[in-house]
Amino acid sequence: MPDFKVTDEELIARFQDGEERAFNEIVFRYKDRLLNFVYRFLNDIDKAEDLVQDTFLKVYTHKHSYQEIAKFSTWLYTIAGNLARTELRKLKRRKTYSISDLSYDNKEYEIPMIDNPESQIESSDFSQNLQKAMNLLPPDFRTMVILRDIQELSYEDISKIVGVPIGTVKSRINRGRLKLQSMLKR
Repeated sequence: MPDFKVTDEELIARFQDGEERAFNEIVFRYKDRLLNFVYRFLNDIDKAEDLVQDTFLKVYTHKHSYQEIAKFSTWLYTIAGNLARTELRKLKRRKTYSISDLSYDNKEYEIPMIDNPESQIESSDFSQNLQKAMNLLPPDFRTMVILRDIQELSYEDISKIVGVPIGTVKSRINRGRLKLQSMLKR
């Protein structure tokens, strides 16, 4: 059972002292948020899951690297963001296709009943268009928009994660939002 009365910083301190349950609690608290964060970069759930696992592996193996200078979540998002940006650079250098992407499944799919098909289609179209527009944003703007609008982190936390002044964070978020708005209007 999760114990949210214990802070993240207390958990990592316990983990650094050898308490394995503290690491499990950290994973429980952050796995979904990190998956969402990394997925927004890569738009590939399998790669995102792998990178989140790699993030937790780095936390596990480098647990003593964390020092309570910054919030634990800032340190964790920095690791995940760096791994995601590295993966993006790799993907841009070599575009590959998975054999499973090219094959046909012999599965039967159930089509769920939809009360209002038009709104479902519009919502789906908007989500797809938003994700496409997000992918077209320059990486600096995309990172800022994801951290602020999707992960709902504070400007201060974002500033620490990406290592730029708060004014730059606010500027990039604003410019990123304007670019998204412009792309979605088209």
